[in-house]
Amino acid sequence: MSSSRTLASKGAASIVRPVTMAHQFPALTSEQKKALSETARRIVANGKGILAADESVGTMGNRLQRIKVENTEENRRQFRELLFTVDSSISQSIGGVILFHETLYQKDGQGKLFRDILKEKGIVVGIKLDQGVAPLAGTNKETTVQGLDGLSERCAQYKKDGADFGKWRAVLKIDNQCPSHLAIQENANTLARYASICQQNGLVPIVEPEVIPDGSHDMEHCQYVTEKVLAAVYKALNDHHVYLEGTLLKPNMVTAGHACTKKYTPEQVAMATVTALHRTVPAAVPGICFLSGGMSEEDATLNLNAINLCPLPKPWKLSFSYGRALQASALAAWGGKAENKKATQEAFMKRALANSQAAKGQYVHMGSSGSASTQSLFTASYTY
Repeated sequence: MSSSRTLASKGAASIVRPVTMAHQFPALTSEQKKALSETARRIVANGKGILAADESVGTMGNRLQRIKVENTEENRRQFRELLFTVDSSISQSIGGVILFHETLYQKDGQGKLFRDILKEKGIVVGIKLDQGVAPLAGTNKETTVQGLDGLSERCAQYKKDGADFGKWRAVLKIDNQCPSHLAIQENANTLARYASICQQNGLVPIVEPEVIPDGSHDMEHCQYVTEKVLAAVYKALNDHHVYLEGTLLKPNMVTAGHACTKKYTPEQVAMATVTALHRTVPAAVPGICFLSGGMSEEDATLNLNAINLCPLPKPWKLSFSYGRALQASALAAWGGKAENKKATQEAFMKRALANSQAAKGQYVHMGSSGSASTQSLFTASYTY
């Protein structure tokens, strides 16, 4: 039998229309696809990016320790309340916020859930879904990610409780024999399985295969590894029938290792990064939200701006999903003191606006330029 239909027998011109060959066992309905796609596009629309406020209790404790504030649930709650209750104009810069389990159920001082505060501002609520890393035996201290067990049930509950997207971070390192083929394939398949489960439960999956910047490798080697990792991830996503239009990618920028003595400009980082993405990421993906990977706030913004000014084809929105690079100044301004509310919120709003401008290639660097930004990138490695 022919796989095409001809209308010639009905007196029309000889028009051949191929019959669409859909997958035999469709993973999602057209309605599910539409909802996922709309949510993904909302998050990265018009220069918007993501605030990664999904620090675990331990990670947040490390941040608080640096400003000499005790790591209690109340102190964590107070700082996040300052971020989430800023002026509603924040929704012009922040399209989504990733929360930790604790934070999804926390409330402001008047008893209003944080997730409701964010939704009223038009910000999409997300949730961290991975449960940390576990060793991959027979490798050079490489890891895989835990959390697939019970993931569907957790996704269903989080969706019911107001989340509309998820996040799952895989970690790959550049070192002797790293990343190994095993680590690349294992983490790619785990990310794909997570993404599939998310979509089945109505959550847009943020796919985060981070090639961490630890090491002395140069930028060119990071580009090579990043391309290998991303190629494997998109092969796995395809194999698992993940609907790409209903996903977002959260990758590392292509940079030299923190211990590399060679310095690169934001323009060089941008060219290497966009080249790697252009070779590996399908145009169907609506948005790519970079992680800051230990960069200083200003370096993260400068690099994002240069990426958006890069002359190579860019079929996706190129935006941000920053944690420290949106919060460091705000944390320092707060210092655990209620009277610093205004200064804290102003510092956060300033960084959010700067990155929104960078996501449109419109950021103007007002401070020192040149080697200062690359030096700062290198220094930040020790606190990663």
